[in-house]
Amino acid sequence: MARARADGNPRKRLVTTVLVLVIVGALFYLYSRNTASSSIEYGRKSLKDVGWKGDESSSVTEEGDDSAIPKTIPVCDDRLSELIPCLDRNLIYQTRLKLDLTLMEHYERHCPMPERHYNCLIPPPPGYKIPIKWPKSRDQVWKANIPHTHLATEKSDQNWMVVKGEKIVFPGGGTHFHYGADKYIASIANMLNFPNNNINNGGRLRNVFDVGCGVASFGGYLLSSDVLTMSLAPNDVHENQIQFALERGIPAYLGVLGTKRLPYPSRSFELAHCSRCRIDWLQRDGILLLELDRLLRPGGYFAYSSPEAYAQDEEDQRIWRDMSDLVGRMCWKVAAKKNQTVIWVKPLTNDCYLKRAPDTRPPLCKLEDDPDAVWGVNMEACITRYSDQMHKAMGSDLVPWPARLTAPPPRIADFNYSTEMFEKDTEVWQQEVDNYWTMLGNKIKPDTVRNVMDMKANLGSFAAALKNKDVWVMNVVPENGPNTLKIIYDRGLLGTVHNWCEAFSTYPRTYDLLHAWTIFSDIIEKECSPEDLLIEMDRILRPKGFIIINDKPSVVLSIKKFLPALHWQAVAISGVEQGSDQGKDDAVLIIQKKIWLTSESVRVSE
Repeated sequence: MARARADGNPRKRLVTTVLVLVIVGALFYLYSRNTASSSIEYGRKSLKDVGWKGDESSSVTEEGDDSAIPKTIPVCDDRLSELIPCLDRNLIYQTRLKLDLTLMEHYERHCPMPERHYNCLIPPPPGYKIPIKWPKSRDQVWKANIPHTHLATEKSDQNWMVVKGEKIVFPGGGTHFHYGADKYIASIANMLNFPNNNINNGGRLRNVFDVGCGVASFGGYLLSSDVLTMSLAPNDVHENQIQFALERGIPAYLGVLGTKRLPYPSRSFELAHCSRCRIDWLQRDGILLLELDRLLRPGGYFAYSSPEAYAQDEEDQRIWRDMSDLVGRMCWKVAAKKNQTVIWVKPLTNDCYLKRAPDTRPPLCKLEDDPDAVWGVNMEACITRYSDQMHKAMGSDLVPWPARLTAPPPRIADFNYSTEMFEKDTEVWQQEVDNYWTMLGNKIKPDTVRNVMDMKANLGSFAAALKNKDVWVMNVVPENGPNTLKIIYDRGLLGTVHNWCEAFSTYPRTYDLLHAWTIFSDIIEKECSPEDLLIEMDRILRPKGFIIINDKPSVVLSIKKFLPALHWQAVAISGVEQGSDQGKDDAVLIIQKKIWLTSESVRVSE
């Protein structure tokens, strides 16, 4: 009877057969994608709640010890897809740190102890796509990559950003430039009587600091004028604004004017900018404005667009009077004032400072104070005087851009570097970069990389060698070495100070290329964890991004053994001879990060 019933219902059998074939076909398709593609791998979530600590004998070493190299590293929980370990508010809550919220200490760096490290790989968000290429990325990004749209609603009247289908677009607006950053920038140039309303002033204005930058449209639109901006904002209630900036391909950094000096040397910027940045500049005897003063070059400008500059209510007028009094005692003068914006200018020499009445506040900083010491150094409410060289030169004595990039700046004398040494360094790194690009071969196209980080920048010559490529470089100077970051800024470049034993202040997936010159040898010497650094580099790097490791051959070979666990693949290697440090002093390993997906992140679009 059963057989007769089955024979009597052929349609049901047909449907069942088709369903089975569809399921088998789907499984075969997924399997073939997983095994046939070298660029896509799938992370497993079974270990998502445990961190890989590794065996104590598992390490990157100069001797190349490969005992207990992990075969896999677990994937972090999806809730950690935007983790910034040293700017993690959950860590602050869990450890109950006693911080002064009025001083913004909760937005400053607080790194976890080693036992609280997330030793796992940060997953991409669901639906993550390869970022849109520059220059289109200035104006649009994939919504799936940064799935936060509240700013589009909150700032809808200011044209910060607009959600359009699968994309978020950036019309170029801001709190005080609703009609576009380009018009606003031209108006600032006009106020300062710069030729042709060009903000770069014939190449004399190159480095800009934008505090409270929002999504960095101001800095993004300055790029077309050959002006490079360090856009700064905290990881605050306007969450992800710096992530949006970096996704757009615009230089940006997570930080706050709080209690510590910003990680930039003195005399780094020709212009500082604040557009309704909601900073109380009068607090603590003007300490935050004095930090800006430290960063500005002789004759530098501060463009301030805020209600205090134009509003007529009693409170705004009081603030304006007090702020005018403060900057007057700092020897600033009004360069221009129009509509909603006032621009102050700093003096060119120390003369005004020395002519002030005794006991005038704020005082001059002590002569023994190092204005370029920034890592973990508290701000002080004092005026940083100019060096004797700057005072005599009546300015920074820098040549205009683009000649500035390759001209030896006066401050190389602080390191006893000669002009010949500077020029030789520039020449050597040009050869190194040419070699890197040869090794990359057809892996790299003109638009393959946009955001680049040099993890140990020295004099900035690696970045200088990329001058003909459409990239920008975050030049990082280690906190314990020669503080050459001021040379980098004097070349018209950007950068920061950092300790690579800790996590960097950026969101995951924000850089296309990391250049690691002898960083691992340094980490081993400092007795920090190379494995932690590898996981941190993976966090910073975008899927399909590149890492260039230039180090001792034994160190390079040791790192190479970790590639499978990290879902990285070797693109090219040179300078390695039978795993020893014989022959060449260094070896080069170029790595590409694969696209790997979790069960919650199963869509990739080129």
